[in-house]
Amino acid sequence: MFDHLEEVLEKYNELTEKLADPNVMSDIKVYQQLSKEHSDLKPIVEKYLEYKDVQRSIKEAEAILKDGGDKDLIELAEIELAEGKEKLEKISEELKILLLPKDPFDEKNIYIEIRAGTGGEESALFAADLLRMYIRYAEKCGWKTEIIDANETGMGGYKEVILLVKGKNAYSKLKYEAGGHRVQRIPETESSGRIHTSACTVAVIPEADDVDVHIDPKDLRIDVYRSSGAGGQHVNTTDSAVRITHIPTGIVVSCQDERSQIKNKEKAMKLLKSKIFEMELERQRTEQAENRKQQVGSGDRSERIRTYNFPQNRLTDHRINLTVYNLDMVMEGELDEIIDALITYDQAEKLKNIGL
Repeated sequence: MFDHLEEVLEKYNELTEKLADPNVMSDIKVYQQLSKEHSDLKPIVEKYLEYKDVQRSIKEAEAILKDGGDKDLIELAEIELAEGKEKLEKISEELKILLLPKDPFDEKNIYIEIRAGTGGEESALFAADLLRMYIRYAEKCGWKTEIIDANETGMGGYKEVILLVKGKNAYSKLKYEAGGHRVQRIPETESSGRIHTSACTVAVIPEADDVDVHIDPKDLRIDVYRSSGAGGQHVNTTDSAVRITHIPTGIVVSCQDERSQIKNKEKAMKLLKSKIFEMELERQRTEQAENRKQQVGSGDRSERIRTYNFPQNRLTDHRINLTVYNLDMVMEGELDEIIDALITYDQAEKLKNIGL
């Protein structure tokens, strides 16, 4: 590990020199590329330099203890040595995590696709609750959200809804939400007070860039229609809603969020590219199935990842055996405790896999 860290430090210093070169500074594209590399390495280098500083302090304290002499100085050296060793161990663990291979999609915007499953109207209402939870969490993170498409029910639920989340590291935080979400509660329509179990599935798709996916226009069928909400709400009198079918894959996307047909088409195309992109990612994940089993967040919709028990105010994440009793707060977007636990678990499994 430390040989690799020395290489990182050397690379960082080389980049620092290059970024000060007037010739490099005059080429915006090259400068931006080198700046990103420099920025990516900076946290590792800073942590490694901190490690080396603590290491030096430990050696100095050990030298004092070896030489003997003043009693007060020896006591201080013993305290510094104990604190230094503890700090060195902590920094070493932090360095291991920093050296883990980065997920190339972590910084991307995402689409969250929520679909009602078993449970009829109660499942659709839970889909609306999940949507609200993710919007609240995004607000706390300072991200922007936008509903791209929605198939509403008459009681305020959703058969399906797609949310675009824009913000730094949105995918890195929310990728663990993909899978089956089960709810246990008494529906508002249940007069006998019996607890019902229903479910929704969630897909988390990184937003694809133009460079990620190329689509041949000949492979597309584009239909336009009038957009409308549940019960005739938000009815648009023009054919502004857009549905796009990608013939080779059979993927169908639609958007009726905007009044402009052109804007809806642009948004639908972005969603289509992201779904095709996700299909390719899923193919790659399947090829690496053994590795996937060792990590959380495989993205498999059939995998039940979480249970929301409202009568007990309990949430259980089955992947990491985490149970919390603040479901009311979680539904208000307080997801940090769960997401942080999932990230920690995922990092620990990856460290095991690479032998660190």
